[in-house]
Amino acid sequence: MKAIIPVAGAGTKLRPHTYTQPKALIPIAGKTILSFIVDQLHDAGIQEFIFIVGYLGEKIQEYVQETYPHLITHFVYQNERQGTGHAIELTKSIVGNDEVFVVLGDTICDYDIREVVESPFNMLGVKKVDDPRNFGVAEINEQGGIDHVVEKPSIPKSNMALVGLYKIKESHLLFECLHHLFSANITSNGEYNLTDALDCMIKRGVKFQSFKVKSWFDCGKKETLLESNATLLKKYGGVVDPDIFTENSIIIPPVSIAKGSIIKNSIIGPHVSVGTQTTIQFSIIRDSIIGSYTNLFEIVVDNSLIGSDASVKGLSRSLNIGDNTEIDFG
Repeated sequence: MKAIIPVAGAGTKLRPHTYTQPKALIPIAGKTILSFIVDQLHDAGIQEFIFIVGYLGEKIQEYVQETYPHLITHFVYQNERQGTGHAIELTKSIVGNDEVFVVLGDTICDYDIREVVESPFNMLGVKKVDDPRNFGVAEINEQGGIDHVVEKPSIPKSNMALVGLYKIKESHLLFECLHHLFSANITSNGEYNLTDALDCMIKRGVKFQSFKVKSWFDCGKKETLLESNATLLKKYGGVVDPDIFTENSIIIPPVSIAKGSIIKNSIIGPHVSVGTQTTIQFSIIRDSIIGSYTNLFEIVVDNSLIGSDASVKGLSRSLNIGDNTEIDFG
């Protein structure tokens, strides 16, 4: 089985951070979004990964090769953003006839991945949502089988959203259906969607089973990213690297503080993630994500997302500050 992870999106809802950093590499609960996904798949026994990259793709390639040198990795560039279906089609020559597990690059979910991987069925992950109109939607029968999937329906017949987890055994039929979308110019919202290819497979008699995820962590925008950071810290516990230096400070768990950081005369936590080599002095930080190589001095912040290589002095605000920024409110 090969894992396919599309990470070519520009992450516009997380700007300014995604001007300099791919969304998949945004830190959360002491890891990157991408690491949560790769670690889950690798722990379930998957050794070969195909990353579909585009915007800032070289940063993802460099990160993966440095962090996971033991894995078999491929990088496919999606230069034109024409949808998830188009992205998956680019992997055809690498996949061959192997089974695939497609995980969208901003999808962190809590589920029994080993059970899904080892299942003899094609499997699609689902979660009940209040308003399914912004998602792919699955219509599920009493046996848990999927009768129909549709991308962002205006009048949904189900409130079970597709969460971005797709285990497909008959990959050759998937690529046949993707080819059908292109040749017949079948699009949803102006893009070639994986959801439409899956529905094509269902209409051709391929059986899909649904599996429900326990939790679905939204990393698509600042507010939900911070909520997911807090939830994941509470669930897995934070890691405070023994290499950090603290002086006259209080750490309120759960927090994650990476190596080389310096904390002086400050209160950190709860629900705070701090990157490597960051210095925080005379400050109070809670419910926030702080990047690496950042300098914070005499500030009070909560519900804030501060990028790497930033410098912030003297304020009490809710912030959304990108990388390579220097701000002095003094």
